[in-house]
Amino acid sequence: MATKHSEIGIGSHRSIAADFLVVGSRLPFDVYIKERGGLKPLFQKGMVFTNMAREILKEKGLSEAYIESGNVDILKSYLARTKQEDDTTLDKSPIFKKYSFHKDQHYQIDRKLIIPGTSINFNLYSLDKFNLHAVIEADADSPAIVESSLDQLPGDIVINKSDIQLYRDYIDSIIKSPAAVKDMPSNVKPIAIRESSKMVIKDLLDDPRSGEVINKSEEIVTNLIECMHEDNDAIYDLLSLSNYDYYTYTHSVNVAVLTLGLGNTTGMSKDRLEELGLGALLHDIGKSAIPQEILNKQGKLDDYEYRVIQSHVIAGQNIISAHKSLSERSLQTLLQHHEKLTGKGYPFKLKGKYISLNGRIAAIADCYDALTTNRPYKQAFTPFTALSVIAKETGNYDPELLRAFIKMLGKIK
Repeated sequence: MATKHSEIGIGSHRSIAADFLVVGSRLPFDVYIKERGGLKPLFQKGMVFTNMAREILKEKGLSEAYIESGNVDILKSYLARTKQEDDTTLDKSPIFKKYSFHKDQHYQIDRKLIIPGTSINFNLYSLDKFNLHAVIEADADSPAIVESSLDQLPGDIVINKSDIQLYRDYIDSIIKSPAAVKDMPSNVKPIAIRESSKMVIKDLLDDPRSGEVINKSEEIVTNLIECMHEDNDAIYDLLSLSNYDYYTYTHSVNVAVLTLGLGNTTGMSKDRLEELGLGALLHDIGKSAIPQEILNKQGKLDDYEYRVIQSHVIAGQNIISAHKSLSERSLQTLLQHHEKLTGKGYPFKLKGKYISLNGRIAAIADCYDALTTNRPYKQAFTPFTALSVIAKETGNYDPELLRAFIKMLGKIK
């Protein structure tokens, strides 16, 4: 790191070496960059300076930035303070960094489909809180027989991201040859549909502008609807319950299932359900544009980080708008899933009748799934408590839809 600030400036601002800005620190001043002969604000006071922010400076080829001249003494204090931990966030600890890396490099799967007696050719791990443990070691040359149930293992069961296709092949094999698999669960079809759906959404988050994956998303919604129509109780098997941590791809499928179930209770036609379900499945696609440092933060977001998270809705609109096949109702579902009837939601602060039926349904489903998902730093609410929390937000959610939602989830403990 540089040792002293530069005295060269523009007007009422002074230049500083870009290396002064320490990743993980909270900026005590606004940061500007020189552009077209003048200064342009780039980073706001109070934001956490992340790796993504550093990459922005590198991409622009900038070795210096600017602060207001009156902040020179604050800069000196900042340089001394950033050698120490300056807040209580877990993000800066080696344990969290290791955990965040593991989460980013692995993919969460449903343990119910790893059936005793079957053969797998990929590694299995348990990601419990901040620790990754090997459960089964296997590859194409040395496949392994699953000897016992994984039900008692703590945390999430995950695989390497590079093994997702092998997991796909494994699911196909047990679906196509159910008689050959001992102790096959009776609800294997909806679970397999859910797992296939998660993998498609994971593909879409990795490549959000893929038209091919968007088309697969439409197929997913059709499969979910047909599965629910075949068995009214399939909704419980289509949901991923009691996950340890939050995964956008799992959350997206859960919200799609919940919105379809609630939409069905309102008497929607199949075509309307398909529009609702597709918008719900894609509702968080804009999170593909959010820095991982913010998405994976373990703790309360500061004001800047919260605004960045909020931007995922418009980012999703920008991504989806390139696909002309999506209907207006599907887009409404995506755009309005964080709106509240009181006007306290985002991004448009819509009120009452200005929020579509699709948006009202998605808002309830999105909030419920978020509340009932565990985090390493926060225990999930039980379904009953989560519904009570939503119900107490007087005026934010449609009361008739909420009553129908509570009735629909009556069998979930």
